[in-house]
Amino acid sequence: MGIKKIVVMFVFVSSLFGENLLEQIDKKMAPGSSESYKKLINIEPDGSKKEFLLYQARKGSEKMVSAFLQPESEKGRTTLRVGENMWLYLPDVGRAIRITSMQSVVGGVFNNSDIMRLDFAVEYSIVSQEDKGEYFLLHTKAKNESVAYDKLVMKVDKKTITPLEIECYTATDMLIKTLYYKEIKDFGNGIVRPSVMETKSPLYEGYRSLMIYAKITPKEFSDEDFTLEKLSQAGDLRR
Repeated sequence: MGIKKIVVMFVFVSSLFGENLLEQIDKKMAPGSSESYKKLINIEPDGSKKEFLLYQARKGSEKMVSAFLQPESEKGRTTLRVGENMWLYLPDVGRAIRITSMQSVVGGVFNNSDIMRLDFAVEYSIVSQEDKGEYFLLHTKAKNESVAYDKLVMKVDKKTITPLEIECYTATDMLIKTLYYKEIKDFGNGIVRPSVMETKSPLYEGYRSLMIYAKITPKEFSDEDFTLEKLSQAGDLRR
């Protein structure tokens, strides 16, 4: 076998292994069909905070719906993600509007892509993978231009196969933000993963945002639950 063929085969095997690792990370972070409760906290430079409590339901790697439970002023607002398409339902106007992955329905440093995160393996491909002892260092590239971040540099804990830290970059290698994954928690049903995600951004000096998971539970949903017609009723999925 020639050197060129060996190199090609090595690249192919490395790529295949990398994709499998991303899929492992996705499975560790949440079951394919599940419900969860999360608190979002935006912290401003003066220390003031604004908190939101969300209920989220997801089905597979393409669909997620969210309902705002707190504060009282946000009740009735819901969001829907189907693939890269996202909508926000506003009860005051009685209809859904299109939103983008880089916008934020809660303000702060987290954008809609962070809040309605689905699977890494669907959006990204491994460019390179390094063994750094206690963690893997992955360099990934977005599969298409609709993804919020063009590149991710991920530190992945070897023991739990979950992220430790993710740097998010534009196509021009500008750092948009860094995500820090903390406080491993056993949620039951074999789900052991970080329960806290914190983000900081050089674009928002002095600002921080936290995402705290209180509950993640496997649950089956119908395709109809993830449609614009049902978006105003997303909160009813908790029953």
